[in-house]
Amino acid sequence: MSTILLFDAGNTNTKIGVADENGLGAAYTLPTRPANTNDDWGLKIDVILRRENVKPSSVEACVISSVVPPLDPLLTRMARRFMDCEALFVPADLPLHLENRYARPEQVGADILVGCAAARRISDRKDLIVIDFGTATTLACVTDTTFQGGLICPGVLSSARALAGDTAKLPKVDLRVGNTELTWGRSTAECLNQGLVFGFGAMIEGLVARLARQMETEPYVMATGGLARSIAEVCPAIHHLEPDLVMNGLWSAYFGK
Repeated sequence: MSTILLFDAGNTNTKIGVADENGLGAAYTLPTRPANTNDDWGLKIDVILRRENVKPSSVEACVISSVVPPLDPLLTRMARRFMDCEALFVPADLPLHLENRYARPEQVGADILVGCAAARRISDRKDLIVIDFGTATTLACVTDTTFQGGLICPGVLSSARALAGDTAKLPKVDLRVGNTELTWGRSTAECLNQGLVFGFGAMIEGLVARLARQMETEPYVMATGGLARSIAEVCPAIHHLEPDLVMNGLWSAYFGK
């Protein structure tokens, strides 16, 4: 059975998934470093394939969502040299069957469109809001099979790093909460932790409520990204968690399912 590799290349990390026509397999996360060579990427991929007992010659394609343009040619050359296959970028090479209503469609991040297409396959609700807690926090609005637009907000980790970088006495936090009820913190770490988690949860609640006013039906809210679970625990506006949303979207784009 042929194997494909899925790449979700973000500004901070690149998630790499091993998949076949039956579905997703193991996934790995590497730091995104566009300055690296295609050989560097190829050798790392070779380690992943050996760990998964997959021969490079059995890889049929590399299916890629990328918001890092300097990385794209490196991945293309890596795919050809190390696996003798093509790098297919979504949506440029593989259509998503999603109308893009952005004023300048080319400016929408591929990961946002892929996530919206995956969410559309998961839910049959007319209106969707797809939230990705990544380097930035994005809210994407979908009606039927149309991407309407959305919002871009600061990321949770980016905000935490900005606070830590500019304030010498602030400690590192784990961005987890012990309960779902907001209480005042009794240590600096607890204050910061509560402020970030509940603050972003409240932001999402408020933004979803305002975006919902522009939609015909009550939107179904789906969240993905590394910190989605932590925020969802304190944010009742989030209805569904889908950790592998972009991976699922890439898989569906390739196999047409």
